[in-house]
Amino acid sequence: MATAIVRSGLRSALRSGASVPRSSSAPKRSFSASSHHDEAAEASKWEKITYAGIVGCTAFAIYNLSKGHPHHEEPAPYPYLHIRNKEFPWGPDGLFEVKHH
Repeated sequence: MATAIVRSGLRSALRSGASVPRSSSAPKRSFSASSHHDEAAEASKWEKITYAGIVGCTAFAIYNLSKGHPHHEEPAPYPYLHIRNKEFPWGPDGLFEVKHH
């Protein structure tokens, strides 16, 4: 009940144009990134880090690709690996091929 009275009092005060007093003694907060100079320096730093990363990754890729890789022997062609006892459901000619008569 008390909250309803307070709410209605606030509504009527706001309708009549009464303003809520604001405290101007609150200190204004300043953040370290609020200066344009700091933003430009930060952007410049990350641009340099990006270019260094691109150069590093490119050098690493060239090194890895120039090394070569080991080749393994082909496995023995065991006859049981590719047994097909049954026709494919779409026939022996292929799924999207059409026979021309």
